[in-house]
Amino acid sequence: MASNTNNQSRTSRLQRLRCSVQNYDWGRVGHESAAAKLFEKNSGLQIDGSKCYAELWMGTHPSGPSFVVKEEELLGHDNKDASLKSWIERNPGVLGDKVFDKWNTNLPFLFKVLSIAKALSIQAHPDKKLAEMLYKTQPNVYKDDNHKPEMVLAITDFEALCGFTEFEELQDILHDFPEISEVVGTACADQVLNCTEKDGEGSKKALQVLFQQLMSITDEAVSYVVDKLINRLNLESKERELSGKEALVLRLEKQYPNDVGVIVALLFNYIKLKPGEALYLGANEPHAYIFGECIECMATSDNVVRAGLTPKKRDTEILCSMLTYKQGSPEILRGVSINPNTRRYTPPLDEFEVDHCVLKDEKSVVFPAVPGPSIFLVTAGKGTVNAEAEETVSEGDVLFAPASTTICITAASELQLYRAGVSSRFFGLE
Repeated sequence: MASNTNNQSRTSRLQRLRCSVQNYDWGRVGHESAAAKLFEKNSGLQIDGSKCYAELWMGTHPSGPSFVVKEEELLGHDNKDASLKSWIERNPGVLGDKVFDKWNTNLPFLFKVLSIAKALSIQAHPDKKLAEMLYKTQPNVYKDDNHKPEMVLAITDFEALCGFTEFEELQDILHDFPEISEVVGTACADQVLNCTEKDGEGSKKALQVLFQQLMSITDEAVSYVVDKLINRLNLESKERELSGKEALVLRLEKQYPNDVGVIVALLFNYIKLKPGEALYLGANEPHAYIFGECIECMATSDNVVRAGLTPKKRDTEILCSMLTYKQGSPEILRGVSINPNTRRYTPPLDEFEVDHCVLKDEKSVVFPAVPGPSIFLVTAGKGTVNAEAEETVSEGDVLFAPASTTICITAASELQLYRAGVSSRFFGLE
């Protein structure tokens, strides 16, 4: 009985995590990358100054697992049973009853830091039904059967393509970039130009046909139209200041020469976030992150359907068929103040929410107990965290907080941290 009590006490405490990093080629190099610097402090491993560091992962996904530091000390550093996933499976009570009832022993969210030097692929994430089908038919490409709604919260100025432009702007694009009409054909372009937003399904169908036609042009046609567009913009840049999208096209072409994504990018909303602003991306919505650093949270999945701006496998037909073809600018989320130090970002789904907390010297904040688990990431400064016991924390520390844990944090110097947890909406706590 005593050992069971000791085990229960051990699992009810905050757990330090050692996290994983991903070295994708779009990441920032060496110490220019926030993901790299946080990983170095988190793991104690020296980073390679010549390597790209793209993403720090905090969670249970097998492609980038986190490990419970105390379990590693008990079981050995390389023991897979020390993973957060294995630890939760042995101690399911840390998730809380309601979370366990819905997701079993699966932590429902995956928490990341992204450091982006060049554009990610034009992509969308499947809904649950499509994810299950892709996992069943292509398990070597699609590594799990879960959907992947996600939210990005800007740390620095951040650029993204997100969703299709509203219809009037799409028509302006066809006028301003005649190269598109030339490569898809005037009949296809005229379908869009002759529609109005009032046409409803008709205008959506016209957009869908345009996008599919553009995505399916031959490599030779892509090379021709990209060269023609780039040459024109380079000439015109000597006579006038280019628009934001025109300048973006030149940047993308340097990163991904002769890629259809250079042209397709014109059809999307070009969004610039300031630090503290966020975007939510639902299933089956096209997007591409362009530049900057951010916190990202999503349902626990790594499913990505790509079709442009990438050397990786493209599933153009699947991407074209899965999209909603919804048009209009996405909502910019600025968070809601839950106390003088903390803003909360709550997307419209159950799996996750994100808090951003900034504490000045010697200030304290209390995160009340909630019925589900949380992961805390310290991105700057140092201080103390007091749950059942007091611990010192500093930049790069990642902590797993079991359900029903009250946490008090005090800053020793200006301290910044982010918390990911199951949505308050799921618990009826909004």
